[in-house]
Amino acid sequence: MSKKYPVVVVGGGIVGATAACAIAQAGIEVALVDVYNPAREWPADPVDIRVSALTRASQNILQAVGAWPAMEQRGVGPYGHMHVWDADSAGVLDFDAAETEFSELGHLVENRVTVASLWDRLEALPSASLLCPAKVADIQIDSDSAQVVLDDGQILIADVLIAADGRDSALRQMAGIQTTGWEYKQDGLVATISTEKSHQYTAWQRFLPEGPLAFLPLKNGQCSIVWTLSHQTAQEYVALSDKEFLQHLEQASGGVLGKMLEVGPRGAFPLRFQYAKQYTTDHFVLIGDAAHAMHPLAGQGANAGLLDAAAIAELIVKAQQAGRPIGSHKLLRQYERWRKADNLAMMSSMDMINKMYTAQNEGFRQLRGTGMSWINHSAWIKNYFNHYAMGLRDDLPTFARSCI
Repeated sequence: MSKKYPVVVVGGGIVGATAACAIAQAGIEVALVDVYNPAREWPADPVDIRVSALTRASQNILQAVGAWPAMEQRGVGPYGHMHVWDADSAGVLDFDAAETEFSELGHLVENRVTVASLWDRLEALPSASLLCPAKVADIQIDSDSAQVVLDDGQILIADVLIAADGRDSALRQMAGIQTTGWEYKQDGLVATISTEKSHQYTAWQRFLPEGPLAFLPLKNGQCSIVWTLSHQTAQEYVALSDKEFLQHLEQASGGVLGKMLEVGPRGAFPLRFQYAKQYTTDHFVLIGDAAHAMHPLAGQGANAGLLDAAAIAELIVKAQQAGRPIGSHKLLRQYERWRKADNLAMMSSMDMINKMYTAQNEGFRQLRGTGMSWINHSAWIKNYFNHYAMGLRDDLPTFARSCI
């Protein structure tokens, strides 16, 4: 049995579901394929350990596709300040929403909140079909279309196949697209914690010899932590008792939030610098982590993926409205040119910062401290970094601009 769709999206996480929403709300038929049917309801506690810091541009995209109201209802946590400091130098950076035209720098949102809200929106769109649970067994791409063979034998024929199935993308491998990159030999340890002092709606980040430790303020008063550690240390810390882990965490925090009181489940995932050598082939597109994986020290992975989703959706919608073929190589290459350079610039910046702050050379420590102090006292540079980190740039897709 086969069915034809203008667009098939594989991967129903934040990035894939956003692309599907943006395309379907324009009246273009789209099928979203995922191995899971995500949860829509859950107990109030504990908080999901998978949390994203969403920029203003990402908020604009999610508002434009109609998911933001449901996200606010489920719960989003604004933060208005960011404090960054170096454990090995006097370097300090402070960013404040008061220095911008916005009331917050961004929002901390549990990934399950974003995904559930996007799927709610998709179910309300008549042009969207949700195929789950379903697994892709194979894909076949020719000059006319892309065919997706599901493990139950069903065949989906698409003018455009969008792969949003993560950094270990099976579809990318099936399409024969190679990647370049390296393992960081670091893990990102994530958990939800309770602290003695209020987080003050501030994102705190301390650079330590093994990597940065970030405290991200949640709406319920707790913090989500992302702690970059060597692989060995991360595995050791995951295995510690709660009491022992909190002692290590409190010491690493420099006491900025007082005593560490409680910790929820902990997880650690290996970090990787990885990018696809090409984002497209005929009728086939990579978006999100399937196209690029970056260091999480600035929390830009999900935001870059959302910009990918907005960009490919905008090009497809405009082509459809103009009566042009949406699967043409020319159109898809336009998406690649639009997003690849920006993603590589962000990835390279995160890579450079990570290497600079894990270097133990005295000269590097002095340079870091001097550079941070210089930036912190320059209103123009801080304003530039503020707007860049918020995703407010000149080359944004229309979806990302719509609510600015």
